[in-house]
Order: sequence, then C-alpha cells, then structure tokens
Amino acid sequence: MSRPTTSLLLSVLVACSLFTVSPAPAHAETRDLILAAYSVPKEAYERRIIPAFQRAWKQKTGQDVRVRSSYGASGAQARAIIGGFDADVAVLSLEGDVDQITKAGLITHDWRKAPHGGMISASVVALGVRKGNPKNVKGWEDAARPGVEVLYPNPKTSGGAMWDVIAMYGAGLKLAEQRAGKPVAPDAAATQAVDLLTRIQRNVKVMDKSGRESVTTFERGVGDVIVTYENELLPRVKSGRPYEIIVPAETVWIENPAAVVDTYADRHKAKDLAEAFVAFLHGPEAQAAFIELGFRPLDRTAQTPAAAAGLPQPARLFTIADLGGWEQVSTTLFGPQGLWTKIVEDVSKR
Repeated sequence: MSRPTTSLLLSVLVACSLFTVSPAPAHAETRDLILAAYSVPKEAYERRIIPAFQRAWKQKTGQDVRVRSSYGASGAQARAIIGGFDADVAVLSLEGDVDQITKAGLITHDWRKAPHGGMISASVVALGVRKGNPKNVKGWEDAARPGVEVLYPNPKTSGGAMWDVIAMYGAGLKLAEQRAGKPVAPDAAATQAVDLLTRIQRNVKVMDKSGRESVTTFERGVGDVIVTYENELLPRVKSGRPYEIIVPAETVWIENPAAVVDTYADRHKAKDLAEAFVAFLHGPEAQAAFIELGFRPLDRTAQTPAAAAGLPQPARLFTIADLGGWEQVSTTLFGPQGLWTKIVEDVSKR
C-alpha cells in the first residue's frame, strides 16, 4: 500500500474512532446524522447546539435524532471525508477544506449560497499568556522576542494553525505600514512580515496536530504564549483557568464554514436532516450559542451581546480577502515554495 493511500486510510480510521454520540430518547422513531467537525467548537456543539437541534427537530417532525459526531483537525477531517468517512455534514475551519471536498465530487451544491456565504461562526486570532502576563506580552513583536516560548498547531494538519500563520504574516504587513506611517511597497512589507514570522517561528516550542491539542499542551505548562482562536480561550478564562487573553491590534477575522456532504447524505437518506441541521446553524438559537461560548457575531458591525461583553475591537483587523483570498494565501504561505514552508525548513536546520 502506498504512503498516500495509507495516510488517507488512517485519516478515515481516526475520524471514525473519534465519534461522540448524542443519544436520542428511546421508544421513538430515530434518525441518524453524522457530523464531522474541526476540534475547537466541540463544547459549543455538544453542550448547546446539538441538543437544541434535537429538540427543534423533534418538535417539528416527532422524530428523534441521534447525532454521531467526530471532532479533529480540519484538514484531517476533510481528507477523511474524501477518503470515505461518510459524514452527512462537514463543519470545518477553512473554506478551502470544504472546497477540497467539493472538488472530490462529494459536495454537489453551491454551499456558498447559504447565509453569510456559507459561514456559520466567527472569531479572531488571539494570544493566550500565563496569569499575570509574566513575559509582558502585548502583541506580535513581544511573541517574537528571544526567550519567549510560543505554541501553535501545525498548519499541515490544522486549519486553525493556518489562521494563526495568516494572522502573524498579515500582522507583519500591517506593522510595516504602522512603522512607516503610510502605505509600504508590497515587497518591502512582505520582507518585514517574513522577518516577524521567522522570529516567532524560532520561539515555537511545540506544533500539535490540532488547535485543541495545542491548548491542552499549554494547559500542561508548556510555553509562555499560545496562538489560537479567541473563542478557544474565552470559556477557559471564564472558568478560572490561570491565563489571560491578549487580542493584538493587528489580527485576522476568522470565519468557519458548514456544508451538507450531498453524496453521503443522499446515500443515508438523510439529506433533509442534514440540510435542516446546517440551516439551524445559521439560525438565531445556534448563533446565540456560538456567541455565548466565545465566538463573535458574523456581522462585524452588529450590536450584540458580544459587543456588550466588552470584547476588544482590534484596531487593524484584516480579512483573508484583504490578503488576496484563500487561493493566493495558500500558495504564498503554505505551498511547496511558500513563505511559511521555507521558514520552517530554515528554522529546523538551525
């Protein structure tokens, strides 16, 4: 068996082994829904969204729903679905991961025609630091200082890590303009962005497979700074975990997609259920749950409980579109000759 085939098979087996079953009550007609999701929002789904959907579907149809959910790194989940993990719904970190499933012929509808372009949750990249902020980290330049140990997951497996790298690189571009006090030539700005990303990478202690694993490593006492989703940190800080959240003035706006996997949902005769679940994710109850559990409203200008809660508004927030879109960013940073790819190779040689 070839190495790519072996890796794909392992992805499918891992995805299937990570099932969490949200049971349906006995003595009623029961439908099954298979959900593949990236790891970060697991609590939001298991604690709030899946139970709320089960109640809503029961009230509407009289049927119970048993949700078999698998959580893992976004890229690994996408590869598992392509390799045969027959999820009815994919909730992933990156639109590019959903596009890969589409290119494989498994998603046959235009998933971007859903509200908000198919996106169902939003956040920003933030920094987690130890209680009291002993390293006095206020932004990206501080994370790049010698002697500061940094954690973020591996972009080769984690969609969240791709967002992290994009945040660092984009911050470098913004900081170049900030220092100059005016727009900077693209090449000059890119040089400064690469320098920032390189200095941070030299400080990286561990690169786990997923955002969730990275947070677990941080909670074990490894590292001074973790780069991750703001929504991954907020619930933990509120529950008393001994660290603090720093939202840099320069950071990226994150949006996460959801889509019905048509081929598998049709095969399971669950298309109506899968479509209803994705529609529910766009609805007010699920959106309120996302915000309550640390996500930001999809409408960045909306006056919502998130704004009332005092979440910081980054002064120089940027989007993936500001950097040229996913296709360009993926090639620029993560391709075989990408900037991040070369930086990691160079740093690892030292």
